Amino acid sequence: MITLGITRLLTEYQEWIDGKSIGLLTNHTGVDENFKHTIERLVEFNLVALFSPEHGLWGAAQDGVKITDSEFRQNQDETEEHTLQIYSLYGSTPLDWTETLKDVDVIIYDIQDVGVRYYTYLGTLFETMKALDIKQKAIESGRYNKQSVECIVADRPNPIGGTQIEGPLLEPSYASLVGPYPIPVRYGLTIGEVAKLYHAEQGFTFPLKVAQMVDWNRDMWFDETGLPWVPPSPNMPTLETAALYPGTCLFEGSNLSEGRGTTKPFEHIGAPWIDNQRWLTRLNEKQFPGILFRPIVFTPQFSKYEGEVCHGVAIHITDKKQVNPIELTVWMLSTLRDEFPNDFKLWEAHFDRLAGSDTLRNAIFVGTPVEKITEEWSAGIKEFRERRAPYLLYHNV
Repeated sequence: MITLGITRLLTEYQEWIDGKSIGLLTNHTGVDENFKHTIERLVEFNLVALFSPEHGLWGAAQDGVKITDSEFRQNQDETEEHTLQIYSLYGSTPLDWTETLKDVDVIIYDIQDVGVRYYTYLGTLFETMKALDIKQKAIESGRYNKQSVECIVADRPNPIGGTQIEGPLLEPSYASLVGPYPIPVRYGLTIGEVAKLYHAEQGFTFPLKVAQMVDWNRDMWFDETGLPWVPPSPNMPTLETAALYPGTCLFEGSNLSEGRGTTKPFEHIGAPWIDNQRWLTRLNEKQFPGILFRPIVFTPQFSKYEGEVCHGVAIHITDKKQVNPIELTVWMLSTLRDEFPNDFKLWEAHFDRLAGSDTLRNAIFVGTPVEKITEEWSAGIKEFRERRAPYLLYHNV
């Protein structure tokens, strides 16, 4: 079993937080190797504030649901001896960071990511680091008389490995919480490495430390770490879901169900207007490594097509390390354009936000061959490999 960054922080690097007022940015995934939550482990330290991303502290809220501080607070155990300030970073109004950070010396980030640009935890880290930098700049200019607020990232594995990089780079004009930074869709970094890249490329000057893992290497998938899987969000129940998510999340920007409201989100894809046998025949024309398709009928219990019978395909993984989920999804979208031209639609704003530009959507609808689409990503991926190299903390042995 690997050793997590949070375990090393609270054993080997205690001096980083001893005597400091601590803000903790975490959720239900912030547990150690024995499922003990970081909140519980920080009781002996001066924990003064909790921050939570999308889905809330306990991962109960569905995607896109705004969580107010008062709703967040109702889920907490507060005692007279230890009352925490609690803040939702996915609320309906922006957080007043100036006020929030006035009594905090260090923010610890401890959340399990999934290694995909769309996942909002990546954007939450970036927004938090930007807030710390604003305060740091005020301190350096003499406008604010206080010590710097440090950031410590308790590193965790990239569940889908640290070697494979896929997809187009995001164009800065399309930046959003589901695409906060010009990196590929599947970027092959741990969250600690992402933080180092943010910090260096943005010229941030506040202190950043990464509590590294022990015995993790870049080839590892989550099921090879020895750690228990905690679903990072309600629609990320398994590692198989995470393996397909870099591609099939793009169906969020279409008029197909991406499987939300079923027991197999991002693995069941369909719509009421699809002839699933016809689609299956087209999909099976190309033998995708590590993938098998099966025709299915399903009825989502919420989200798109709630209560309606949908026809489509189930995607089964036979070898997750061979799967190229983004290429797979582009092929699926292209076959839908060919087979169901009068019914198939991509929702421009949301699809482009996910894809990181309008290039992919336009290429699909003009019939650009999938091989050419993926080949055009090569230069960006090569450039990103060079960009990320100085920030890699782990190497294969």
